[in-house]
Amino acid sequence: MEKTITIRCRNNGQTTEVPIGSSLEEIYQLLGLQMELPPIIAHVNNKVEGMHYRLYKPKDVEFLDITSESGLRTYTRTLFFVLCKAAHELWEGCKVTIDIPVSNGYYVDLQLGRPVTLDDVGPLRRRMQEIIDQALPIRRHETTTEEAIRMFEEQRSSSKVKLLKGLGELYTTYYNLDGYTDYYYGALLTNTSQLYLFGLEKYYDGMLLRLPSQSNPNELNEMVMQDKMFGIFKEHHRWQDILQLRTIGDLNDAIDKGYTPQLIQVSEALQEKKISQMADDIARHKGTRLVLIAGPSSSGKTTTCKRISVQLGVNGIMPINISLDDYFVDRENTPRDESGDYDFEHLHALNLDLFNEQLNALFRGEEVELPRYDFATGRSLMSGKKLRLADDAVLVVEGIHALNPELTASIPQELIYRVYASALTTLLLDNHNYIPATDNRLLRRIIRDHKYRAVRAVETIRRWPSVRKGENRWIFPYQENADQMFNTAMLFELAVIKGQAEPLLERVPENCPEYAEAYRLRKFLHYIHPIPEDQIPPTSLLREFLGGSSFVY
Repeated sequence: MEKTITIRCRNNGQTTEVPIGSSLEEIYQLLGLQMELPPIIAHVNNKVEGMHYRLYKPKDVEFLDITSESGLRTYTRTLFFVLCKAAHELWEGCKVTIDIPVSNGYYVDLQLGRPVTLDDVGPLRRRMQEIIDQALPIRRHETTTEEAIRMFEEQRSSSKVKLLKGLGELYTTYYNLDGYTDYYYGALLTNTSQLYLFGLEKYYDGMLLRLPSQSNPNELNEMVMQDKMFGIFKEHHRWQDILQLRTIGDLNDAIDKGYTPQLIQVSEALQEKKISQMADDIARHKGTRLVLIAGPSSSGKTTTCKRISVQLGVNGIMPINISLDDYFVDRENTPRDESGDYDFEHLHALNLDLFNEQLNALFRGEEVELPRYDFATGRSLMSGKKLRLADDAVLVVEGIHALNPELTASIPQELIYRVYASALTTLLLDNHNYIPATDNRLLRRIIRDHKYRAVRAVETIRRWPSVRKGENRWIFPYQENADQMFNTAMLFELAVIKGQAEPLLERVPENCPEYAEAYRLRKFLHYIHPIPEDQIPPTSLLREFLGGSSFVY
């Protein structure tokens, strides 16, 4: 008699007996589910598993398609795998780096021993499509880490060798596609035929890999040129070259060799130099009366604001900080979202008329009484605080809407200097495994919410999709409006964040949906060797989240 196990499927709420050892792919067929889009990943007891995964004990299972974060990550990693295989077939000995997320895709750095040309794009795109059309199986293997290191040494994949050597695990999983092997820190699809849509374009000195839209998966994401964003990534790469730090393997190696103090000192100095340069640039724009600083959640824009203010003082400019929060409209006038709840991230949650009126009055040399928003009562009040701008004074305003043209529609544009701040992670796990910038910001927010707002990690993770939705609507479309972009991510910061983030993530209960994200972040942090936070100076931007800053927030 065939042995069976009990599977509780969250998609249909039913419990079913399936043969022991069945793969998730087989279980999906047995259940007869009718999903609008095919599943490409599943949550098994709230852990992400590929459709290769076999079950030997009773489990809760939820099948996910490409519209989920986990599903899109799986699709994206598999595209990376196919691209790397195709490139190595076309150009023997080439080096492929899946680099920065930009222009709604991923920048691909191809080192061919010569410049990449437009003529290289077509052959690579066609070979990728041929691999997809062949419907080749993607096989998952497990071997000793020692054997995996030997295998990648033979392939001259030094970034993977460094990563695996620092991991300290006995066994390692790798994937094989028609004789080509690679390592990925998350699950892949089971067959190349599941890759139904992609794009590949020439982009600067490399290529741009384009992906299906998460909200409309039958269309590619719109390609949006982000010259300034690409430039700030390239600038950070130059910093990384100074420190010889491009991957987590490089970071771990530097930590293990005792180079942490130098790494922190040079990283902090490079960031302070950039802030100083921005302040110098503001000073050169003689007519500037308003500095606007925008950025997404946990980007460090508050500390950026404070540090720019310090450097403005060095230039003989008096910075005066104004909070956009004090310009909220009365609560009953706040726009509502699709659920009927107050949408405090909406641009029109701010009294734009009052903001523009008061700033123009200040620029004319008049005195104004600033508002104060009472969050307890939801009322906009007059603060009693009077302000008149001196000739050497500049207003410094930070907030999520600071780069939205509608915020300052009535203010002469020649008076405004705009800064966009965000944590743009440029370290890679290895050359084929990127680190999402959103992971860096989410980890920062988990720590800050716990430390300053008594909010548990599970609640921060639960709210994060809503935060991201607001950013996509109100922040990211305007980031290229900036006069300067500032990358707040420190090259060493994940090694410091690890110490505070891991215990908080471990408290997320396994029986809640947020466990999947908490587990993924824990697994990712496991790759990184720790740096004690007592080595971080009190002026560091990281102190905004870790605590112990010399700035007052």
